[in-house]
Amino acid sequence: MSIYAQILAKIKDYNTIIIHRHQRPDPDALGSQLGLKELIKHNFPQKRVLAAGTNEPSLSWMASMDRVDNTAYQEALVIVTDTANRPRIDDERYGSGDFLIKIDHHPNEDVYGDIVYVDTQASSASEIITDFALSAGFDFSDEAARLLYAGIVGDTGRFLYSATTPKTLRLAAKLREYDFDFASLSRQMDSFSFKIAKLQGYIFEHLQVDDNGAAQVTLTRDILDSFQVTEAESSAIVGSPGKIDSVQSWAIFVEQPEGHYRVRLRSKTAVINEIAKRHDGGGHPLASGANSYSLEENEQIYQEIREVLAHAAH
Repeated sequence: MSIYAQILAKIKDYNTIIIHRHQRPDPDALGSQLGLKELIKHNFPQKRVLAAGTNEPSLSWMASMDRVDNTAYQEALVIVTDTANRPRIDDERYGSGDFLIKIDHHPNEDVYGDIVYVDTQASSASEIITDFALSAGFDFSDEAARLLYAGIVGDTGRFLYSATTPKTLRLAAKLREYDFDFASLSRQMDSFSFKIAKLQGYIFEHLQVDDNGAAQVTLTRDILDSFQVTEAESSAIVGSPGKIDSVQSWAIFVEQPEGHYRVRLRSKTAVINEIAKRHDGGGHPLASGANSYSLEENEQIYQEIREVLAHAAH
């Protein structure tokens, strides 16, 4: 039995299905989670399907989470999408169900779940959910198509990133056959508030860049507060340094309320996820996250980026 057939069999077996995703969700986290929820509800209307996790105000245009009682987990199937490791799963109750399935596209370094399906060649978890649903013969609702399309667009940077494959484009084209406001969705994903625009200006003004294109910038709590931007909202500028032609790899250090730094790492060609792994993180070869616990560690991470690019230059 194929892995998709195993997942489908479990969905058919359970009357209650609870779907989780990672903390601080991006469009793919919500797209895969909520897209799967809509697909199951549309094809199995008798089932109870819930989306667990905190609401993300900046992505309220996609959908909102359900209120999930502890009792719902009794004899429930739990599916976690787009989450590489257990500490990042939003809502610790994910392990309280009867059966657990992991569906993801990040490197599978934390193997959890009774069924694990990880495809690191997929552009996004939303691509995997779309492929699974088509393979299972599911009917698509317009809302499921909208959510999954948003997830694919989000994780491919509107089809700009190298993870975009012919399969990605075929699946996205299939989703576009459904009736949702494609133009409105595209505008929503490409727009940001005036305060984010001003923060982006700060990024460009204060970005430190070396001769090989290694870049860094630090956003302290005071800076975020001065722009009235939350830590979650600051994720909107993670790709900004890459728009500069001389920048090749970069780190954005975002100070957390607890005093440590959330590190957003991005690269155009040089692999940087090994750096993330050395600093309490991980992720894709060109898009990773890490944690730093001092200004000295921030500088160490930047030096490691510089070394990767210096080696590549020679």
